[in-house]
Amino acid sequence: MASFSSRRIPPGPGQESVWDYPRPPRVEETSKHIEVIFNGVKIADTRRAKRVLETSHPPTYYIPPEDVRIKEYFKLAPNEKSSFCEWKGAANYYTIEVNGKRVENAAWFYSKPTEPNFSSIKDHIAIYANKMDECRVDGERVTPQPGQFYGGWITKDIVGPFKGEPGTMGW
Repeated sequence: MASFSSRRIPPGPGQESVWDYPRPPRVEETSKHIEVIFNGVKIADTRRAKRVLETSHPPTYYIPPEDVRIKEYFKLAPNEKSSFCEWKGAANYYTIEVNGKRVENAAWFYSKPTEPNFSSIKDHIAIYANKMDECRVDGERVTPQPGQFYGGWITKDIVGPFKGEPGTMGW
């Protein structure tokens, strides 16, 4: 496998490299227009999302709960699905169901972030793009981060290589 330095894609004008993102990750506010569509229904729409940026990962967008149609379409998933982040803590998951179409563990949130730097994403909702019909950032349809575990959203202004691609598990 090629070394990290030889595989890094240099960013062009107006682009960011995920290899310039920090570890531990950081949270930043964004005014980008975030939209999520599932089974033909817009279930999330905001300009108040937070981005979590971590080395080798495309941004994960956390949407304020007020900008997600939680009461209509989101159900807390049973506790069989769990994950833990050393910085954000234990994740809780949502199942999303819209007009009879259902997807388990399609979104997650942190009710008790373990590190103070992540308190701003408390109860904000991140959604797996690969489980939705479409997710958009400023009108651009995103590409889901590779792999089944990761929830980053790839747009034309983000370059990799990205964690989750074949051969990246050791990164």
